[in-house]
Amino acid sequence: MFKKILIANRGEIACRVIKTAKKLGIATVAVYSDADKDARHVELADEAVRLGPPPSRESYLLADKIIEACKQTGAEAVHPGYGFLSENEAFARRVEEEGIVFIGPKHHSIAAMGDKIASKKLAKQAKVNTIPGYNDPIDTPEQAVQIAKDIGYPVMIKASAGGGGKGLRVAFNDKDAFDGFTSCRNEARNSFGDDRVFIEKFVEEPRHIEIQVLGDAHGNVVYLNERECSIQRRHQKVIEEAPSPFISDATRKAMGEQAVALAKAVDYQSAGTVEFVVGKDQSFYFLEMNTRLQVEHPVTECITGLDLVELMIRVAAGERLPITQADVRRDGWAIECRINAEDPFRGFLPSTGRLVRFAPPEQTMFAADTAHLYGVRVDTGVQDGGEIPMYYDSMIAKLIVHGRDRTEAIAKMREALNGFVVRGISSNIPFQAALLAHPKFVAGDFNTGFIAEHYAHGFRAEDVPHDDPDFLLALAAYAHRRYRGRAAGISGQMAGHEIEIGEDFVVVALGPDGHHKSTPVRVDGFDAASGQASVQVGSRSYALASASRLGAVRLAGTCNGQPFSAQVERGVQSGPLAIRVQHNGTQLDALVLAPRTAELFALMPYKAPPDMSRFVLSPMPGLLVEVAVQPGQAVQAGERVAVIEAMKMENVLFATADGVVGKVLATKGESLAVDQPIIEFA
Repeated sequence: MFKKILIANRGEIACRVIKTAKKLGIATVAVYSDADKDARHVELADEAVRLGPPPSRESYLLADKIIEACKQTGAEAVHPGYGFLSENEAFARRVEEEGIVFIGPKHHSIAAMGDKIASKKLAKQAKVNTIPGYNDPIDTPEQAVQIAKDIGYPVMIKASAGGGGKGLRVAFNDKDAFDGFTSCRNEARNSFGDDRVFIEKFVEEPRHIEIQVLGDAHGNVVYLNERECSIQRRHQKVIEEAPSPFISDATRKAMGEQAVALAKAVDYQSAGTVEFVVGKDQSFYFLEMNTRLQVEHPVTECITGLDLVELMIRVAAGERLPITQADVRRDGWAIECRINAEDPFRGFLPSTGRLVRFAPPEQTMFAADTAHLYGVRVDTGVQDGGEIPMYYDSMIAKLIVHGRDRTEAIAKMREALNGFVVRGISSNIPFQAALLAHPKFVAGDFNTGFIAEHYAHGFRAEDVPHDDPDFLLALAAYAHRRYRGRAAGISGQMAGHEIEIGEDFVVVALGPDGHHKSTPVRVDGFDAASGQASVQVGSRSYALASASRLGAVRLAGTCNGQPFSAQVERGVQSGPLAIRVQHNGTQLDALVLAPRTAELFALMPYKAPPDMSRFVLSPMPGLLVEVAVQPGQAVQAGERVAVIEAMKMENVLFATADGVVGKVLATKGESLAVDQPIIEFA
């Protein structure tokens, strides 16, 4: 067994590998860019080596620097994680040639299966069903359009070295194919240093189901069941679960055996994933093989009770697999939600900056520990007060739950999301909550087009209807009563002017454009010591009790005897006296007022926000990589005016109306804040 390994990655996967290494008594070396010098993975490792400036092409993609770091620290092996160099055949070969062990498949397996064009050809030779397509690199947009026409629209344009949704477009017509090819090549070159692109038929209404395989150096290969990854947005997975609610035992066995045969054909020695696209009739086609650990590996760990990172390390050290196919378990149901730094209410644009608060729900399961199952686990590479840099992908944590069945797993996940506190940046938690509550998701009736179909016009607050809106009003009134109780107990109050607290309040729900809704609420029997109170909203009564500390964002307790977790805080953007309640993905901003105060508040005039229609504003934090217009230039609606780059994605800004550019207010290379003006029209 190794004495020291280097993790050639960052973020949550680096932390995940470090935890298993520590369990095995292996010393760890972290590598970092300047943007990550204070990152969590650097703190967790025994040693750390600087690679270079923040951009990944100047740090995490530098094979020479990583090999040099291994020699400098005496690391005997490298775990590449996922992304970056994890599926780079040249890197794996270099590592092997330097006498360092690559904790992953051999370079020849990566060459055969990691390259999506080569893997398609190999799968065809092995008589595996593959999707119709053109599997040779394409040189020009015109050639891409002709190939797309020959295959028949819709087609999928994909980077050969792609992954994580980067370098991938779906084209429904010639214009889509022309533009998509150009964008894919650019993204592929920037993200992977490899601009080869291929085209294949896009199977409509497909499900994305993948098989986890594991092989050793002694010719043994097993499959560890499947993962359902059909809930995707722009080809990036959002929710993953194991097992799949869709396939039968017979289909599972057939897919698993085909995945094993494919892995054996390339002498596969590590953890890998064979991805399939599955039709309505459970017919399945080989899509690609990921020759690395997957982001969603924890759901497989939950249902099998295996530590996949440990098995990867043991196989790399030459050990035999400790299990046979007959030993593979399938216990319970696991779901993973990817918690991303993005604003779901602004078209999921990246959100970077400081994590003012980061408090995940209480964990009862832990990475690298399969002794504690049927609970909640959080895999993350960030911590309270940390920075979310603009240079890397948007995932800040993975929330994993394990239940006895799918219904219990969904309920656990909804409750865990309620208690997941993220402040300082936006996150996709409200969107995850909406997905989990959607009747079709609950029924298991979905495919990869689920999000595009049900959220075709983006995601809005009204897309998360709460099953009991009065509960949110009751929580706001309850929180306000606790604050008033503390204020009333402050000593030194002027005689005759002490704070008096009534039992009747009005909860004013603050809406956009000054449209507020007022609801009378009564709070009876409040007891500060026990945190108990009875809240009456209309004809409904809520017996609330909580021992949570006053001022804590996460409020846990019981309502009518049933446990709940919600987020309640005072002093938000709506005003210093406003109370924000968040539960099951729904957010309420409210003022809780005495009845007479509410009457006076209703008479207050509404102050409209300033008119910013003459400006092009940055919709997110990011790097301004291009300004395509100059002062005095006439611009038509739909014309490209600027390009912002954040989290490895290019975002093009277009003019929304015809006009003449008055001033350019930001310069190329500038780091922009949300809503910062870039261009002013005359």
